Amino acid sequence: MNETREPCAPRGAADFCLSCILTCALVAAAVAGSFVYLKIEFGTLFSVGAVTDMGRFAASFFPPDLEPDFLRKTAYGALQTFAVAMVGTLLAAAAGLLLALPAAGRHGAAAERLSRFLLNLLRSVPELVWATLMVLAAGLGPFAGVLALALHTTGVLGRLFAEAIENAPPQPEQSLLETGSGGVPAFLYGTLPLVWAQAVAYGLYRLEMNIRMAAVLGFVGAGGLGQMLYFHLSIFQQAQAATVLIAMFGLVLAVDALSDRLRAWMGRN
Repeated sequence: MNETREPCAPRGAADFCLSCILTCALVAAAVAGSFVYLKIEFGTLFSVGAVTDMGRFAASFFPPDLEPDFLRKTAYGALQTFAVAMVGTLLAAAAGLLLALPAAGRHGAAAERLSRFLLNLLRSVPELVWATLMVLAAGLGPFAGVLALALHTTGVLGRLFAEAIENAPPQPEQSLLETGSGGVPAFLYGTLPLVWAQAVAYGLYRLEMNIRMAAVLGFVGAGGLGQMLYFHLSIFQQAQAATVLIAMFGLVLAVDALSDRLRAWMGRN
């Protein structure tokens, strides 16, 4: 006796929809609870008094100081800020790659746990805290900013590099190992080319972020545009502060354009 079988409904569809609804409800409740807990009042922000005060303060920055002597000083600060971000990012990329290898599980479970703990520690401490510690250790100046950026960015890039190495296909490196190649050459020729473009993209992105952060680190004495901005704002020289802010904006735009061109060049090659 032939029995006709009815098509089976996809399993887990109802559960999936229910989980989506519950997740969205939890997220909405968390957002609403955050607004209530923080007591955010948008009406105060857009009140007549607040808008008037903000407009008066913003108008005090114009016109910016365009004296040649101050422009030269600002250009030197911008160059120092860029150098701090560049050196800090390069040091972090090298250290992050070294820590990424054990963090990706290539040197045993103990080394993986230790390296991941170190990476978590480095990136969980904000750059301003690292800068304060480095100023106490190395003194005021750009060197403290370089060390602060390098320490925090090592934790970030090391984690990203480790994930890229973990997600890389293992077949090319395994094939080289099976043909008698050593572990280091197998990694350099089997895995590194697969993750190199992604690693460079991560490094460029962090360089853009470190340009902004290097300017902020000047507030704790790490040199560059941030230190100039803190000084002129503290003595109410808004015209000079406006020039420094324009220099920051121009530096960020220049680095962003440079990284875009470099990524495009890498994509073509």
